[in-house]
Amino acid sequence: MEYQVLFDDEALIAVHKPCGVAAIPGRGMQDFDSLLDRLSEQYGQRLFTVHRLDKDTSGVIVFAKTADAHRSLSMQFERRETKKIYFAVVTGIISEPLHINQPIYEFGSGRMGVDKRGKPSETLVSVKEIFSSATSLEVSPVTGRRHQIRVHLYWASHPVLGDTLYGSPRPVGNVARLMLHAYQLGIRHPNGSNLVFTAQPDDLWEEIVFLLRNT
Repeated sequence: MEYQVLFDDEALIAVHKPCGVAAIPGRGMQDFDSLLDRLSEQYGQRLFTVHRLDKDTSGVIVFAKTADAHRSLSMQFERRETKKIYFAVVTGIISEPLHINQPIYEFGSGRMGVDKRGKPSETLVSVKEIFSSATSLEVSPVTGRRHQIRVHLYWASHPVLGDTLYGSPRPVGNVARLMLHAYQLGIRHPNGSNLVFTAQPDDLWEEIVFLLRNT
């Protein structure tokens, strides 16, 4: 498991999580299969989960080192005071910004979907680059529901390339990774200072974009 530490002090650690690595332990996982386990082992201390990324989503994730830092950071996410920017590449052509404001509901299978029984969910989408049959996007989730970006883009008829859960056939576009990346995260440090963490997409991401650009 390769990961890059972006920031590290007495209160928190920010990491560039690779695609295909679980952020936290899940059911049936063995010891040290998750990023949280690995970091806890490396630092020799308990780390606290502040927010989550899907296993196949790469990019910036933050863990707290103390209970006080955990409380401070968790409240920022709960109050929507953080700034989150994702990159996504989706099927089809999107030529105008989208403001998706659709409730997301968790079905019994764990699959999420747009449904009137769901929780209010809001996602802002802007266009980065248009390819022949796909579009590169910059996405800002205002709320933080599970699978929110993937579900909202699927609802908009533009599923994320590489998605194995939302869209058909799967993986969407028959690409080798989920094309969703947590590019930037802005938070307020428990000491009051503002921090912005940035992680560039990996080589496989760039290879896929190169192929789309030249197809």
